[in-house]
Amino acid sequence: MSLDTLAFAGGFAQPVFEAQAVFRTLMDCMARPGTIGQIAATVTPPAPLNAAAGAVALTLCDHDTTVWLTPKLGASALPGWLAFNAGATLTEERQNARFAFVEKGAMLPNLCLFAQGTQEYPDRSTTLVVEIEAFEGGRPLVLTGPGIRTEEEIAPLGLPDMFPHFWSENRQNFPRGVDLILVAGDRILCLPRTTVLRVKEA
Repeated sequence: MSLDTLAFAGGFAQPVFEAQAVFRTLMDCMARPGTIGQIAATVTPPAPLNAAAGAVALTLCDHDTTVWLTPKLGASALPGWLAFNAGATLTEERQNARFAFVEKGAMLPNLCLFAQGTQEYPDRSTTLVVEIEAFEGGRPLVLTGPGIRTEEEIAPLGLPDMFPHFWSENRQNFPRGVDLILVAGDRILCLPRTTVLRVKEA
């Protein structure tokens, strides 16, 4: 298929029902950080974005949202796919993005480069959707905070070594800061800015 053809294919088969199901999963995972949810929606976004991240994009993005993409995603058929299926527009400025997408293997920018919101409107920040290799096999991280009874342990594979530092910086100006949706295959895990993260001691 050409880039133009790819832009018109692969959206939700049943947009209302599938988007509602993905949204419920996202909200459950945001409310319970560290909990892994599964995305069953059958969408086929242009490579290199995977299906679950594409389903999240179609659920969250619309004509009122601006989206930032990594250079590789921006050079693919994804901009046209998002425009056709969600009405979303792209921005090259991270500070103007409501949502940002990072494909598996791409470099994760420092979180402070994205919109942080304001003290009055902390929701005017960027939500990052970041693909990683897996939720197992990486450096063990311990999560605490709202929505977590005591603590949760995760071991995401594919985040940069600097990620704990990025996340610590992200929390310094709370309630400002970004939220994160991690995607591995058809599974997601959410890290809202309220979550405290530390590296597990050996």
